[in-house]
Amino acid sequence: MPELLSPAGNFEKMKAAIQYGADAVYLAGQMFGMRSAADNFTVEELYEAARYVHARGKKIYLTVNTMPRVQEYPLLRKFLQDVKDAGIDAMIAADLGVIATIREILPEMEIHISTQTSIVSPASAKAWAAMGAKRLVLARELTLEEIRAIRAALPEEIELEAFIHGSMCVSYSGRCLLANAMNGRDGNRGTCSQPCRWNYSIVEEKRPDMHFDLVEQEHVGTFIMSSKDMCMIEHIPELMESGIASFKIEGRMKSAYYTAVVTNAYRLAMDAYEKDPASYQFDPAWREELESVSHREYGTGFYFDDPMENPQLVSECGYIREKAYFSTAVEYDENEARVLQNAGIKMENEEGRLYRFIQRNKLCAGERAELISPGCIGRGFDVCELYAPDGSVLESTPHPSMIYWCRLPFEAHTGDILRASSGKGLEKRAKDRLKGDCAI
Repeated sequence: MPELLSPAGNFEKMKAAIQYGADAVYLAGQMFGMRSAADNFTVEELYEAARYVHARGKKIYLTVNTMPRVQEYPLLRKFLQDVKDAGIDAMIAADLGVIATIREILPEMEIHISTQTSIVSPASAKAWAAMGAKRLVLARELTLEEIRAIRAALPEEIELEAFIHGSMCVSYSGRCLLANAMNGRDGNRGTCSQPCRWNYSIVEEKRPDMHFDLVEQEHVGTFIMSSKDMCMIEHIPELMESGIASFKIEGRMKSAYYTAVVTNAYRLAMDAYEKDPASYQFDPAWREELESVSHREYGTGFYFDDPMENPQLVSECGYIREKAYFSTAVEYDENEARVLQNAGIKMENEEGRLYRFIQRNKLCAGERAELISPGCIGRGFDVCELYAPDGSVLESTPHPSMIYWCRLPFEAHTGDILRASSGKGLEKRAKDRLKGDCAI
C-alpha cells in the first residue's frame, strides 16, 4: 500500500492531514523550505509536531530543499543542530552541499531527494541512490511509463515518491529564475512570487503608455505560462500499480480545509482499491470533493502527455474558489452543555444532537450545510438551530473564531468540518447523502 503524503503549512493543517488519513506529512522550518510564505514551524513547534505525528503512528518529513548561499550555511548548521533530537523521520533536500551538511551533523538521518533535482532517468536515480538516498522524489514531467522504467532499474529498498495532486510549475521541476529576475524573489530559495500566473501585454518603445494585450483565447486572454493543477483521483489503479511508494499532495500554502478534503478524497479512493482491486470502481463523488477546494483547472499533469505536445496550460486565469468553510468541530464542553440545558435546550432530540464548533466563516440559521468527516464525503443538512455558549439563540455566527453549538442530524467528532453545500461539483449531486451514509 503506497504512503499518502500530505502538506503541512502549519500546525492546524498538519492535524487536519493526519486526522483525514495521511500516512505522513511534510513541512518546513522557518528557513530552508521551498514555501517560505507558508506559516511553517519554529524549532519548538517541530519538536511538538513530531510528538503529535508519532503518537498517531505516522511519519514526519522536514523539507530542507532550498539552494543556500555562502552566508546562509552557518544558519543551516545551527538549524540542523537545533532539530537534531526532534525525531524527524527524513529530510527532503536538493542541494549537494545541504545533503553533505545533513550527513555531517545528522549521520543517521534518512535523506529524500527533492523533485528540484529533476530525476527523469534510471541513470540519475541510480546516481542519487549510490549517494545514500533512501527515497527519490521524481520530476513531475515524467510519464507513468517512464516511472515504471525507473522503478524497474532500482534496488527494491530505494523508494519512489511522486506528486499526484496540486499546483504545477511551468518551469522544469520548479527550477525557475523568472521571479528572481523580475522582482528579486528567488523561487529556488522559497520566495517565488509566481509571475507565470500574471497577465502580460506588449509595449512598443515609442508608445510606452499604449499596451497591446496578448490574446490567446477570445474574450478570455492569454495564459502562456500558467499551468493547470494536477488531479489524479480518477487514475488510482494506474498509480497503485506503478511502483510509486509515496503519493504526494502539493499545497502547504493552501487552507486546512484544502488539506482535509484532498487527503480524505485520496484516502477513500486508495482504501477502496486496496480492499478489492478486481472490483474497484471510481466514485464521481471523490472528484466532486476535489472540486470544492481552491484550485485552477484540473489536468493529469504529464503522466499521460508529453510536455512538448500538451503543456497543460490553463484556459482561464485565476482560481476556482473553494466553498465556504464554516467551522470545525471542537471538544465537548460539559460546563457549556449544562448552561444550555439550564436554558431549556435539549442536547439531543428527534432532530439530532448539539455539537460544539469554532467559527471560520459566517454561518446563518436556515442555510444548507454539509459535514465532512474522515472517511466520509460531505453529508448535507439544514442548519436549524444555532446557540451561543450562554444558551442564547443565534441567527448567525458573525465573529471570527467564536464558539457556538449547532444541531446535526448525524454523529460528529472533534475535527469534523462544516462547509457550504452548494457550488461547483457539489451542485451535481442529485440528492443529499442519507443520514449516516459515509459513501466509502
